[in-house]
This record gives sequence, structure tokens and C-alpha cells, in this order.
Amino acid sequence: MTNRTVVITECDHDAFDPESAVADERDLELRIEQSTPETLVGNIQDADGILVQYAQITAEVMDGAPSLRAIGRYGVGVDTVDIDAATARGIAVTNVPDYGTEAVSDHAIGLAVSLARGIPLLDRSLRAGTYDVNLAKPLFGFRDRVFGVLGLGRIGTATARKAAGLGYKVIGYDSGTTPGARKDGIETVSFEDLIEQSQVLSVHVPLTDETRGLIGAKELAAMRDDAVIINTARGGIIDTDALVEALRDGDILGAGIDCHDQEPLPATHPIAALDNVVLTPHAAWYTEQSYAELKRRTLEGVADVLAGRRPRNLVNPEVLEHPRFATVAAQS
Repeated sequence: MTNRTVVITECDHDAFDPESAVADERDLELRIEQSTPETLVGNIQDADGILVQYAQITAEVMDGAPSLRAIGRYGVGVDTVDIDAATARGIAVTNVPDYGTEAVSDHAIGLAVSLARGIPLLDRSLRAGTYDVNLAKPLFGFRDRVFGVLGLGRIGTATARKAAGLGYKVIGYDSGTTPGARKDGIETVSFEDLIEQSQVLSVHVPLTDETRGLIGAKELAAMRDDAVIINTARGGIIDTDALVEALRDGDILGAGIDCHDQEPLPATHPIAALDNVVLTPHAAWYTEQSYAELKRRTLEGVADVLAGRRPRNLVNPEVLEHPRFATVAAQS
């Protein structure tokens, strides 16, 4: 028997075969719950580790699970977890930052291409009986149009590479770069120049206190009127109300949005009524390959912590200084 219990707090996946296989290999007891905010603490009070999709893991939630040593987040972003509180309590937080690099960058390019060629609008109008390309004008080719990448991490860099392959002129901004330098072959510019010059602006920064609302009314007003904005990062980075106004007023040409500040996005949301927007349901991460990899590696990270090993992706490495992790710190 094992005394190490890992609880999936809630998850909208349709099966858990990869997690079950890892649990068998690592001698873990795996329990799958569909917790609500009201039942979350009760469902994890005996857990040594948890896997989280959407649940908000606050200090109060952690205090309700005294045995908790590891939190694994399905995906890249960890904005739903109070990292400081976890570190103070000796709880390691893991994620899978590189599982969906190609999938998300593919999706960003797909949104950009669909807007440039008017594909969703033309498809809808044709199905409604209207055979007229004029409905989707203006349409653009890719060559020599400026594709701006906001955030030059793994996904942003992959998106830049693919955009360049299509013929776009690629520029990028990252908080860690100096304008005029090159990062991974990408010409870097200031944030202001990126906003003003981009005809496609693709967002690839994490959601933090610094990036929340980073693209607001001021930034949208500074963009070109033939520009489109793509968001496959996090909904809170773009001020959605300001985006709706900019799209309605013609301040920018269009938007391709996969991540929303309300998820699920209500069908009655104003952005859903706009023809110059392509919307997808936070699906950029998904391919058959990335789905299986995400599920397996999320549990592997937690299992490593519970086995006294440093996980592949540790969000809060300072937790290793906590007395609960003395052995792991010594091995790192």
C-alpha cells in the first residue's frame, strides 16, 4: 500500500489514462474529483499532491491540506496558484511550460492567417447563401507585412520563426531585451514601436501583475488601423472592453482571441457579435500529442517532488530552502 495520495482537483479532460499509468509506475494513489470552490478543501484535505486545471489554490486552501507538498498545474500559467503562500508552506509548484510550444504557436499563426484571408467570415457568408468576396475586404498577403511578437519566450520565438517562414517581416519585444539587438534571430524593438508598427500583433507574455491589462485603450489607439491582434496567452493581458470598442470603431482591423478574461466565454459577450473577430475556446494548447504529454508530465512533476527529487519544471525553486526540502536541495 502507498501513503502518497495525489488528487486531481477538477479537470475537463475526457480520460485520465496517462495520469493513471504514471500513478501505477510511481506507486501513487490517484483520486479524481470535480471540485467546486465549496468542496475543494474537503476533497484535498488528505492529499500529498494535487493536480490543478482551473481551481484557485489560495493560502486558505493550502492550509486545509496539511500534508500537501506539491501542486502540479496542467499547463504553462500558474496565475491560479498563490506562489508565495506555497513557498512559505514548503509546497513545491510545478508546471509544464514547454509541452505545447508548437501547438500554441501553430494556433497563433492559424488565427493570423485566417484573419488575413478573411476565411471565417467568407465561410459564414457562403453558408448563408452570399457568394461575395467583397464582404471580407480588405484582405492581405503575408509578404512584407509586419508581424510583431510580444514576448520572446519559447512560444513567441516559435511563432516568430513560423511567421518569418510565411514571408512576414518579424519584429519582437521582450522585457529582457534591448531595442536594436537580436534575440534568436528576431529584430527587437521597444514596446511602443512594437505597438505602433505591427500589422499583426501576437501576444505571448505570461499573466502577471505587470502584464495584466498591458494592452488597453491607449495601446489599441496607438496601433495601425490595418492591424490585427492575436492572443493565445491569457485573457487578462488585453482589456477586453477596450478591445471591443477599438474593433467597433475601426481603430484596428480585427482580432483572433483564444484566451478570454471570462472562461467559458458567454455567448452573449459583445465580442462574440463582431464579424472582424475569430474566437476559439482556449484550444491553442491542444493536439493529440500535446494532450498526452501534458497529462503525463503534470503528474510526473508532482511525483518527483513526493519521491524527494527535484522536478523538471519547478516554478518556485526557493522552496528548496524550506526544511521540508532539505534533501532535495542538497541533491540539486
